[in-house]
Amino acid sequence: MSSHFDTLAVHAGRQDLIRLGVHAPPIDLSTTYPVRDLDAGTAAFDALVNGAAEASNPIYARLHNPTVARCERALAELEGAEEAVLFASGMAALSACLLAARGQGDHVLAVRPLYGSSDHLLELGLLGLETRFVEAADMATAISKDTALVVLETPANPTLEMVDIRAVVAVAGKVPVLVDSTFATPVLQRPLELGATLVMHSATKFLGGHGDLIAGVIACNPQWGANLRKVRMVTGGLLHPLAAYLLQRGLPTLSLRVQRAQASAQVLAERLMQHARVSKVYYPGLGTVRNAHLVGTQMSGPGSLIAFDVVGGHDAAAMVMKSVQLALPAVSLGSVDTLIQHPAGLTHRVVDEKVKARYHIGPDLLRLSVGIEDVEDIWTDLSQALEATTKT
Repeated sequence: MSSHFDTLAVHAGRQDLIRLGVHAPPIDLSTTYPVRDLDAGTAAFDALVNGAAEASNPIYARLHNPTVARCERALAELEGAEEAVLFASGMAALSACLLAARGQGDHVLAVRPLYGSSDHLLELGLLGLETRFVEAADMATAISKDTALVVLETPANPTLEMVDIRAVVAVAGKVPVLVDSTFATPVLQRPLELGATLVMHSATKFLGGHGDLIAGVIACNPQWGANLRKVRMVTGGLLHPLAAYLLQRGLPTLSLRVQRAQASAQVLAERLMQHARVSKVYYPGLGTVRNAHLVGTQMSGPGSLIAFDVVGGHDAAAMVMKSVQLALPAVSLGSVDTLIQHPAGLTHRVVDEKVKARYHIGPDLLRLSVGIEDVEDIWTDLSQALEATTKT
């Protein structure tokens, strides 16, 4: 098969369809599977409980589902990974990584900013690992033999700050590095090729792309894959097969969607920079975020997320969300339609106020996820919404 990404996105995970005699991937909704040969069933059960990617019999849907496994094979190919493990959400995926890492040390090192719920989970330490938040530049002095995992997100949610993955990997040494690459997708960023151990996506976002499923995925090596499947099995975090089907259905258009939205985001970011009702724009394509020089090396493009500060503070930001007519005022991102939301009041509300202030997640900040609509229609909508702030 061709190694070109756009071709893989269409055909990955579908190698068995000719044998099955179908064109579209089937959906297996079974919760349980017949076991006529007890010895074979017992062997299959043992294999799955010990983290095997597949067995002769799925036994029970919490252990394994063929539709989910097919989508996992596709996602592994797109990330250039040996394996991928799907979960019921991005947070379930992160939780599984933390649980799987517990035997490797007593603490996690994490680089802020992060998605609000990720930050909250790590801050609480509910899963048995202390988290020490450090700047990427201080990683070399912070890391120790007791560090179980390094967690970072690049570009970061919500202000698009970038972290040099290769540099963090170099100082981490043997400590596994998890990169949340949700904003970039495998279209624009390949963390495993830069030395990362684990790549995480909220597959709810760009990978699914249509706002109709919740899923999380970890791309990794077989050892991590087995450990993550063990965690998934005992915690019940398996993705529902219908969501896996929808997720795989979205993959063939992934590159098209990402490239189209990115082109529009560049135009919109440049125009927002010039707008009188915008005081600051955070966008890698403008060079206005930390480590924006990584665009073109670590990332092949700046992506389609933009953050910007609205003149007039919280009330003005709220007015923009109230006034948009084309863009949807809602959390999430990476959908075919444009979404706009207020991080401090919504996705990052659970983050400590001092942390939000340090990382510029203020009351005037809005995050825009650019969709695939015509860029002029998006701009017309944003313009009228920003002008409405003059009336606050």
